Parts: sequence; structure tokens; C-alpha cells
Amino acid sequence: MPCVKLTILNGMADRDIAASMDASVNWGLTELDLKDSLFGKDVSELSDEEAEGVRDLARARGLHVTCLSSKLFQEDLEAGEDFFRARALGPLDRLLRTARVLEPTFVRLLPPRTLPRAKIPDGAAHLRDSHPWLVGLFREAVDRIAAAGFSATLENERGGCILAHPAEIRTFFGMVDRPGRLSLTWDAANMWQAGTLPDLAVYESLKPLIRYVHVKGGRADTKGGIWRSALSDSSWPVLEVVRRVVDDGVSPVICLNPSHGKRPQGFSDAGLVERDIQFLRENVPGIE
Repeated sequence: MPCVKLTILNGMADRDIAASMDASVNWGLTELDLKDSLFGKDVSELSDEEAEGVRDLARARGLHVTCLSSKLFQEDLEAGEDFFRARALGPLDRLLRTARVLEPTFVRLLPPRTLPRAKIPDGAAHLRDSHPWLVGLFREAVDRIAAAGFSATLENERGGCILAHPAEIRTFFGMVDRPGRLSLTWDAANMWQAGTLPDLAVYESLKPLIRYVHVKGGRADTKGGIWRSALSDSSWPVLEVVRRVVDDGVSPVICLNPSHGKRPQGFSDAGLVERDIQFLRENVPGIE
């Protein structure tokens, strides 16, 4: 029987990092995904002393860092190559200093955004034809992460993300051409909100790239809008997909993310993280 661990983005539990870690311990979690709310900073902004402080808090609680969830490369493509070199590659040395202290499994990067995304039929082709410099910068980031001894991961996003659909992601990975150095963090609900239902067929098409999976609740209405919900009330096939992910062993850790979208009347985030953790543990064999 596989044994898959759960984690959450640290800010979901508490804006104070020590209190967030305490909540993780109380929920029986042993892994951390560090994004923001780290002494008031994003993970790519930590000083050496702050990184050491996070490390000491985690060690005292027996917690391991699965991912440093940076926002690097999540900029508007139209800003151009020089802007990306400064904003995406510029902070990378600082992030890697933090990685050497916290020893994560993954260092996350995000795809760029583009304002006219709705008018672009193929995001990967658009990168190749209109912004060919992006692939070179991305390779450089992946190679620097690998040289520092870590594994880069790319997460699919929503809201103007240039890599929103399965075929675009597969093509981009081929363009970057860094097998073994770059993997996919598949956020199933982000893909759904970008227009593709994350069913088993989609999962199978991306499985060779996936090493980490994010899940979150969400419901669709008849007009195409998205509403916040618990995992148990979601419109996408949560259990069918997560059970296959666990059975295949592609993601030794699965990360819960906060639900996106409009807030239904009477909906409360209070207790939602614990409810989602319990839902997965009770309904997916192999989740710890």
C-alpha cells in the first residue's frame, strides 16, 4: 500500500510561521510547503538569518520542507527579456541560499502571464514565435537550481497563464528540454479554472511530467463561474483523480491549496483545511 503524505501552503494555517507549523503538527502533517507569510516575506525574500529561523522552527517540530514555492517567472510576458532577467533570475541566488538552509525537495517556478491570453490559441507556440528568449532564461534558472543540488518544478497557473492547458505544458517541457531537472507540479483545479476539466485522461497525458500534485475545492455554476467549496463538495472529480495519483505513486506528497472563486452565501473558511485533510484521509487509501 502506497503511503502519501499531505501538506498545505504555510499561510493557510496562520500568518505567523510558528503558529502555522504548530497547526500542521496538530493536524498530523510532517511536510511543509513554504510560500509567503514568512516573517512578513515571500520565500524568495528571506535573509540568511530568517531562513535559519524557519529551519530551526521546523526542526524543533520534526517537519521537513517539501517545496519552496517561489513566484519567480510569474510576470507579464509583454514586459520583455530584460525585465524578466532582473525580476525572475535576479532573486534566484537569494532563493538558492535559502534552499541550502532549508533543504527542500523542490524549488518552484511559475509560468509567465500574458494580458491577451484569451486570444492566444496555443501558449507554447506563442512563446516560441513571439518570446523565444523566455525558454533560454527558464533553462538557465532550471540549470542553476540543479547545480545547487535541488529539483526545479513548474506549476500550472490560471488567470492569464501562458501555459494553461495540457498540450501547452507538454510542448513547453519539450522546448526547455531538461528531463530529470524539471518536473511538473500539477494543480488540478487551476487547470479546471483555466478551461480544462482535470479528469483521468488529462492526468494520464501529464503523468510522465508530474512529481507533485496540488488540490483544492471549487464548484462550477451554470454560467461558467467558479465558487469556493470544500473538497467534498467540488465539481471536479477529486477522489477519482487523487486515488489514481496515490496508486501511481507519482506525488509522494500532495499539497492542499485554498479554494478560489466567488464566496457563496454562508460559506466560511473556518475549519476548512482540517475538513479537507480529513476528507482525503477517509476516502483515499494510502494517504497518511
